[in-house]
Formats: sequence, structure tokens, C-alpha cells
Amino acid sequence: MIRVTHIDTRDPLAACSLSDFGMNTPDRTVQLIEKGGVVPVVRLPDLAGAVGLAEALLDGGVTAVELTMTSPGALEALSLLRARVKAFAEGAAALGMGSVLNRKMAAEAIANGAQFVVAPTLDLPTVDLCTTHGVPVMPGAFTPTEIQTAWVAGAAVVKVFPATKLGPGYFKDILAPLPHLRLMPTGGVGLENAGEFVGAGAVAVGVGSALVRKDWVEDGNWQAVTEQAGRFVAAVGEARAAL
Repeated sequence: MIRVTHIDTRDPLAACSLSDFGMNTPDRTVQLIEKGGVVPVVRLPDLAGAVGLAEALLDGGVTAVELTMTSPGALEALSLLRARVKAFAEGAAALGMGSVLNRKMAAEAIANGAQFVVAPTLDLPTVDLCTTHGVPVMPGAFTPTEIQTAWVAGAAVVKVFPATKLGPGYFKDILAPLPHLRLMPTGGVGLENAGEFVGAGAVAVGVGSALVRKDWVEDGNWQAVTEQAGRFVAAVGEARAAL
């Protein structure tokens, strides 16, 4: 457990409580993100089925789930999932918040139970807040300079976004001179290329609609979600075994 004992009263985030946001240590959270190697990006207009969806993803072998600030009720869903889903409550899986754009959003996510924070862009104050409070952060970056800047600032993993415009070859090119980086492609990742990204050096892949299909969620077709999650986890595992 990590507790914040000093908050700068001049900080506009001073009203946010960051006092008790998880059982897992930062290192353990990163290990969970990398373990399954697949981070589902849950971006839906209605999170009423959040518990069923999370359990279905975890049943498929996923060990980290990313909600998004763009989904209505996402903060409330964080607290609900931490309390209702056994794997999150016991620290066997990690629950994070994505689409985080600034310090205020990051603080709100952490206060509601986010164990990791994901951003579409590189905002250094957000990275600083997360690292200060011991929460792994995965900022988005696109160019080699942005990626290295994010890493030096304290990123646990750098989200390469949008990866659909780059492809697996880009990861090989980046990691050749910068082998210390941990990279995760997001945007355009599907079953047809997830293994290729891992083979090119990605430590995990962020997957949106190719895994979290809106129609499956609306229909409560959790079996389909579990089976698709299993396919992605298997693809990542096979790619790792071939390295």
C-alpha cells in the first residue's frame, strides 16, 4: 500500500485523495501488464456490463485491463471492478485507466483505484504525477525523440500510438539503437499482427475493438469475448516462444 503524506496546497489537485490505490507494487503491476501481453482497451458508451466484460477478458488469459476516460462512468467503474472482480481485488490482475490527458485526470483515476495510467500523448506533468505517487504510467509517443523523452521522464512502458500507421518494422528500427525501451503498440492491433509486434520487440499490445467488440458487449456475449481474448493471448505467447 502506498500513501501520500504530503500534498502541495498550491497544487490544483490538492482536493484529490491519492491515499490508497492498490495492493500491487509498481513493479508487480508492470509484470502483470507484460504477463498476458494483451491490454484490452475498453472504450464503450455504456459501462453497465463492466463486471461481466472484465471477468470474460480475464477468463481468456488477460492479466491487465484498461478502462478509458472517454467512457461515461469510467471512474465509478474503476471502484466497482476493484471491489467486485476477484482477480483485481486480490492483486492477480491489474486495472488501469486510459485516455488520460492531464494531471487532474490522472489524479482522479488514481484516487478511484487505477493501478496504471495510459495516455494517448506525452504530457510530462502527468508522467511526473504518476511516478511521484508510484503508479506505472504509459504515455503515448510516436517519434523516436518522443519515445525516448517519455522513457527518461519515467514511463514504465511507452505506448506507441497510433501503431497502425507504423507497423512492426518500426519497432525493430526503434529498438536497434534503443534496446532498453519497453514498447506497447496501440491502434490498429489485431490478431493478424499482434504476434508480429511482439516478435519485433513489443512487451505487450494494446487492443481495442478487435477484442472488445461493441456488439458482443451489448449482447452480453461473454463467451465470445473470452474466446477472442484467448486467441490474442495465444498469439502473443507463440510469438514470444519463437524469439
